[in-house]
Amino acid sequence: MNKPTILVTGGTGFIGSHTTVELQQAGYNVVIVDNLSNSNASVVDGIERITGVRPAFHQIDLQDKAATERVMQQHDDIVGVIHFAASKAVGESVKEPLMYYRNNILSLLNVLELMPKYGVKGIIFSSSCTVYGQPDAQHLPVTEEAPIQKALSPYGNTKQINEEIIADYIHSGAPISSIVLRYFNPIGAHPSAEIGELPIGVPANLIPFVTQTAAGIRKELAIFGNDYGTPDGTCIRDYIYVVDLAKAHVKAMERVLQGMPTPLEYFNIGTGRGLSTLEVVEAFERATGVKVNWHFAPRREGDIEKVWGNVDKANKVLGWQADTPLDDILRSAWRWQQHLEEMNA
Repeated sequence: MNKPTILVTGGTGFIGSHTTVELQQAGYNVVIVDNLSNSNASVVDGIERITGVRPAFHQIDLQDKAATERVMQQHDDIVGVIHFAASKAVGESVKEPLMYYRNNILSLLNVLELMPKYGVKGIIFSSSCTVYGQPDAQHLPVTEEAPIQKALSPYGNTKQINEEIIADYIHSGAPISSIVLRYFNPIGAHPSAEIGELPIGVPANLIPFVTQTAAGIRKELAIFGNDYGTPDGTCIRDYIYVVDLAKAHVKAMERVLQGMPTPLEYFNIGTGRGLSTLEVVEAFERATGVKVNWHFAPRREGDIEKVWGNVDKANKVLGWQADTPLDDILRSAWRWQQHLEEMNA
């Protein structure tokens, strides 16, 4: 018997595409909606090459409620939503706050409003460790119970606001349930090198900038700040393999569809350990044998000094863990970069 149909918003994006692969490999049907503002329709081909199944794809903007509703009418067997669709660059959000508020909040409102009408039971929300801000030392590694702090960027604020919207909607008696996944820093690419991180324009994330610099596309990598209160002076993050992260969404969706003890749950999704920017760059050089031309640059507005997650809850309750070695993850990112070079050659 076929498993249910899941709507993946932002499904041609970095995390969305890898999650679509994992869902299909777990037997789910997937419908993708994406406005392609930060991705490419060719990603659907990559998903099909990996899984042998082509997900349904609709190029729409979720801010357009009528277009969103047409998708739900057309696929009336959707039982769950995994909501990735959002603008996500911290720096850009500082420069373009209204764009971020409009896109990230209106998209979610439209999806939530339509869910009960079409019998959609649950939503997995793609949140972020940015909701914890810069945790105090006693809250590191950060647990799900750590205080939510004032966001350091409009992007981070949209994640907090969206979490509150979901909580308020469920509290009002809406007939849906939700798992909010707060994830740390996704990196790497599918081992097949058929899909990976495909930023439009200048990358906002570390690893694509590393791989593009290693490939000679960028002259050099800027490491923002070397005077932070960390062992080597560079920021510390919890870097999680995107495939491990995608698998957490499949586990969360299973839990939502099987029925949860409470209609709203929160999970940190990370590795449980922090790595500095410099450590990651050096690990990339070690894993691939490729040198990266880099320099220190001034701190960047909106960046948090150090954060990594306590992921015991996800390990125990979801039965999930991130266990891919860092060198393998970084090699996957480099293979993906080389694949992009071949495609563009």
